[in-house]
Amino acid sequence: MPREPSARPPVTERRLHPVTPFRRAWAPLAVLVGWAAHDPNQAQQQLTRLTTTTLLVALAVLLPAAAAYGFLTWWFTHFAVTDSELRIRTGLLFRRTAHIRLERIQAIDVTQPLLARVAGVAKLRLDVVGAAKKDELAFLGEEEARALRAELLARAAGFAPETAHEVGEAPARELVRVPARELAIALALTGATWGTLAAALVVPPLLWLATHSVVTVLASGLPLLGAAGASSVGRFVAEYDWRVADSPDGLRIDHGLLDRAHETVPPGRVQTVRIVRPLLWRRRGWVRVELDVAGSSNSVLLPVAPRAAAEAVVARVLPGVTVPPDEALSRPPRRAGRCVPVWWRGHGIAVTDAVFAARHGLLRRHLALVPHAKVQSVRLSQGPWQRLWRLADVHVDTGADKTVTARLRDAQEAAELLRGQAERSRTGRRDARPDRWMAQETAQETALRSP
Repeated sequence: MPREPSARPPVTERRLHPVTPFRRAWAPLAVLVGWAAHDPNQAQQQLTRLTTTTLLVALAVLLPAAAAYGFLTWWFTHFAVTDSELRIRTGLLFRRTAHIRLERIQAIDVTQPLLARVAGVAKLRLDVVGAAKKDELAFLGEEEARALRAELLARAAGFAPETAHEVGEAPARELVRVPARELAIALALTGATWGTLAAALVVPPLLWLATHSVVTVLASGLPLLGAAGASSVGRFVAEYDWRVADSPDGLRIDHGLLDRAHETVPPGRVQTVRIVRPLLWRRRGWVRVELDVAGSSNSVLLPVAPRAAAEAVVARVLPGVTVPPDEALSRPPRRAGRCVPVWWRGHGIAVTDAVFAARHGLLRRHLALVPHAKVQSVRLSQGPWQRLWRLADVHVDTGADKTVTARLRDAQEAAELLRGQAERSRTGRRDARPDRWMAQETAQETALRSP
C-alpha cells in the first residue's frame, strides 16, 4: 500500500517584542505635530484658546488613546515562517497580509536605533526583488532578530526547513575596519563639507544686510546649517566604526555611533561599483567605494580606505575583477576639448574580460565598474556638435536603473565598442554565477552528499 504523506507541522505565528507598542503609540501624537507644522498660525491660535482644564482633559483623552492604539496595532501584528515564505499580518481596521517568498529575498538588514539598543531590541528590514519598499519587523529581541535572519537566509539558500533554524549565522572574517581618526580627517578633507559650512556662515549675514528680516535669515540659515551638519557630523555619526566582513552569505557591513546598522551586500546583486577619489584624498591614497545594488538601498561599501584595501574588498564583491590602474584608461582624443574644454581630460575607459570601466571627473574622480553580465542594454548617442568633431557617447544601462557613460569617444571607436559590449554582455550573462544566498556552499554540500 502506498504510504500516506506525513502531515506538515502547523505554522506557528509569532508577535513582535512587547516594547513595540511604545513605539507605535507615538503615531497619533505625530499626526498632531504634523498638523501644527503644516499650519503653525492656526495651531498657535488654537493653543491660545486652550484653558488649563481643557488641556488636562485633552491629555487625559489623548494619552490613553495613543496607548490603546499602540497596544492594538501590536496585538494584531503577527508573522510566521513557512516552508516557502515569510508571512506578515498587520492592520487594526484594514488588514494587510504580506507573503514574501524566501527565494525573492536579496538582503536582510538588522538595524538598532539608539533607544532600541538601550531596550535590547532590533529592527529587521528585508530587501525583496520587485518590491517598491522594504518590509520590516520592528521590533524583535536582539537575539531573536539575528536568529530569524539566519533562519531566513538558510531557507532562502535551500536548506531544509527542519534544519534551517539549526544552521545559525554564517561565520564572518573581518576584512576592513575604518578608524575614527581616519574617517574624521577624510570628512575634513571633503570639499562638500567646507562648501556647505562656508555658505551657512556667509549667506545669513548677507541676507540680514539686504532685508533686515529675522524670518528670512532663519529660513535660509537653518537649512544651510543642517546641510553642513549632515555632510560632516551626520556622516561621521552614521559611518563611525565602519566594518566590512566576508561571509558565505555576502559582505557584512556594520556601522553607526548612535544608530547601529548591520547590513549585507547580497552576492551577485551588485550591478556597479564606483571608486571615488576626491582631490584632497589622493596624496594619502584614500578612496571611497559606492555600490549600485538591484532593488536595494545599500549604496556605500567603504566610506574611506587605502586604495589597496578597497581593491581587495572590490575583488570580493566582484570575483575575478581587477580594478584597472589609471594608466590603463584610455583618454578621449584631443579634439574632445572642442566639446568639453579642460574637463575632457578627466574622462577615460577600459574594457577587460570581466568589466566595462568608465571614469569621469577631474577634481573628484569617479571610476565606475560594470560587470559584463550586469549590462542590460548598450546605447550610442551623438549630438550635432559631436558629429562635427566625429565624437560619440556610449551608454551602458544596468539592472539597478543606472547608467554608466563613456563620454567623448572617437565615433568609430564608439561604434566598435557598442558592438563588442553587446557580445560581451551576452556571454557574461551565460557564464554568470548564481545570485542566491550561499548558493555555492549549498551546491558543494549537495555534491558531497550525493552518491
